[in-house]
Amino acid sequence: MGFSVRRIQQMCKNGELPGAIKEGRKWLIPDETIHMNHFAKNKSLPIGVSDFKLATTGYYYVDKTLMIRDFLDKKPMVSLFTRPRRFGKTLNMDMLRVFFEKTNEDTSVYFKDKQIWQCGDYYTKHQGQYPVIFLTFKDVKSMTWEETFQKIRRLISLEFIRHNELETSSVLTAYEKEQYHLLAGDSGDEVDCQMGLQLLSLLLHKHYGRECIIIIDEYDTPIQQGHTCNFYPEIVNFMRNFFSGGLKDNPHLAFGFLTGILRVAKESIFSGMNNLKTYSILDDGYSSYFGFTEKEVKDMLRYYGKDDKYNELSEWYDGYRFGNTEIFNPWSVINYISDNCFPKAFWQSTGSNEIIGEIIQAATPEITKDLYKLLCGEKIAAYIDTGVIYPEVQNNPYSIYSFLLVAGYLKVANIYPQSDGNFMCDVAIPNKEITFVYEKEVLNRTNQNSLAISISQAIFSKDTQKLQALLEDFMVKSISSIDGANEGFYHGMMLGLCAILGNRYKIRSNRESGLGRFDIQLMPLTKGMPGFIFEFKHTKDEHTDLSALADSALQQIEAKKYDTELRDNGVNSIISIGIAFRGKSAVVRRG
Repeated sequence: MGFSVRRIQQMCKNGELPGAIKEGRKWLIPDETIHMNHFAKNKSLPIGVSDFKLATTGYYYVDKTLMIRDFLDKKPMVSLFTRPRRFGKTLNMDMLRVFFEKTNEDTSVYFKDKQIWQCGDYYTKHQGQYPVIFLTFKDVKSMTWEETFQKIRRLISLEFIRHNELETSSVLTAYEKEQYHLLAGDSGDEVDCQMGLQLLSLLLHKHYGRECIIIIDEYDTPIQQGHTCNFYPEIVNFMRNFFSGGLKDNPHLAFGFLTGILRVAKESIFSGMNNLKTYSILDDGYSSYFGFTEKEVKDMLRYYGKDDKYNELSEWYDGYRFGNTEIFNPWSVINYISDNCFPKAFWQSTGSNEIIGEIIQAATPEITKDLYKLLCGEKIAAYIDTGVIYPEVQNNPYSIYSFLLVAGYLKVANIYPQSDGNFMCDVAIPNKEITFVYEKEVLNRTNQNSLAISISQAIFSKDTQKLQALLEDFMVKSISSIDGANEGFYHGMMLGLCAILGNRYKIRSNRESGLGRFDIQLMPLTKGMPGFIFEFKHTKDEHTDLSALADSALQQIEAKKYDTELRDNGVNSIISIGIAFRGKSAVVRRG
């Protein structure tokens, strides 16, 4: 029926399964009840559910418990998993907590119908055997360091309170209990809180006679907030000492798990931690456990009777690659099915995109051009450093691609490992959903949205006079006198302004066709619509006739037969447009 044993027992007790009767300690369920469609397929989708017990007993759960097997096969002292937001990090960390944590409840019932329980005694003997410290920083998003510290102190306090067995422990000294009450009472100062992990692990180790497991979820959320809100040094200093006490050379630590978007190694947050093993989106380890695999998505669609929606769902939410595994965005897949399979950009509303604005503002003309190439469906080559940190977005413009990749805005098409441990990669936008995020963020951040619509209308209506006027008006208002230093700048600008046509045209840039390489081509997605070829010219010479230069661009289109690809694809109506630029002036000619 697709339910856990615990859920079936609850349904029997509640009378949800007609004809079920109790015989001794067992329930007997009629065959006809088992095969009733509305009972076999009435699980809710776990939208926003990150509690493992709840997810596995009351909702459709995609079994990721073999992650436990993979960990126990290697058992690194501290594991860091870096993945984009909303890819199941918190749920997986809570799964680890429920599996390993020693409690009064028999938590094995949550795993006996899962894949991990079929792996044998070597794995199941670890179930329920460890004291566990669990903290999630996913909601620590305050505007000042003072408020951030208060939230972190409160989270530490609540975790101490969760372990209230320490209050009555017979093996702790009076001083140790006093230290416990200090942090449980939300009274510690910064130094006390920095020692929080070390203190709590010591107390739990002493009480239970066994080393602790420490789980820190979304550790870098307050670090990103610190970068955005100008308290970066304070939060980095706090986290460095906090993690050092709990995870570095801690005799009370059995294992540690951390999740985040970035591996903030360059700030020495994990300084000297030679016991840390990082699993980024480029690594094969654990590649199938964050996000949904193709099989998991097909099984889910089959369960809800939506098999015919697989291609559409793939087009919108597939495309990620973690290690060698093809991955779907789990948040968007669940919301898509829940929303009666109506596709839209669910993921863009789940977090802050301020960093995109910062990227656009810091981008050089060359990078802006490449960002628009991505928007038009092209791949670009980029050096990827998985240890990128937030300030580098400002200081090193080329770190943009590293950040966008690890944050989920790009996918890896090809990987070329480098000797320094980083990678050269061909990157691209993964799917339609992220294309919409780009359109919204890139165009809005550069204040080009309404103008882009007007320009696209002028292009589509073949109105060269209007197009020329709009371009000159845009340049007067938006670019500096030094921006237009070369043709590449204007090429990138036009690529961005054409991007809004992406739902009607396949936009290609600098591609071979005929006897050369055109600047921009608009290949219609609908039969019967016209195609467009753009060629750009640029001059700094005040005496050069821009009209003659624009005419030469048209002549180049014809002489080089740039329309060859369009004609080979059955496009009969082809509009050639030549544009000559100088500073903030432009002349547009149509062939």
